[in-house]
Amino acid sequence: MTPTFFKINLNKFGELKQQIAREKKNFFKTAIVFLVGLVIFTSFVAFVNVTLNQKIDNRRDLLNQIKSEIKKYQVSGDYLSSNDLARLAKTSTERIFWAKKLVALSEKTDDKIAITHFSFKDKTLTLYGITKMDRDQQEHDLIYNFIGKLKDNAEISDDFPEIKFIKSRRDFEKDVEIIRFQIDCIKSDKGGK
Repeated sequence: MTPTFFKINLNKFGELKQQIAREKKNFFKTAIVFLVGLVIFTSFVAFVNVTLNQKIDNRRDLLNQIKSEIKKYQVSGDYLSSNDLARLAKTSTERIFWAKKLVALSEKTDDKIAITHFSFKDKTLTLYGITKMDRDQQEHDLIYNFIGKLKDNAEISDDFPEIKFIKSRRDFEKDVEIIRFQIDCIKSDKGGK
């Protein structure tokens, strides 16, 4: 029979003390990391709050400024003169919807005619364009056909009932003989003017 030895740890109290010290140290490290994180998060939230408050104040100031400008321009219906009402009626009845006009103009322009530029001044829409000279066709037939197409289009002729040929001249563009022309579309006088 082998003798049995018993091992007795007499240093158990020292190990327990070291374990408590390690746990305290870990607790303090965790607490410090938590506090530092809390301080950083609180600072971030405070910064965002201050920034948002500044934005809100700026928007509020802008809104107050716009409201004060609106009050300056607001006019009561009691103080509208007959001239004001006439100008308002003229504005609503004499306006031109250019998008529709330009679409109609592009639809009536064929591949033998090109509109180079146009202008609108003193109730006259002036179209400047070019067309290639064709020996088989009279030189102004294309232009007069184009004017006829414009007159037949209600989108254009309703606002511009008078469409007329103004002038043309022969020219050369890259060794090609062309005709430069001008057509005036005169606006109707709606509203009694």
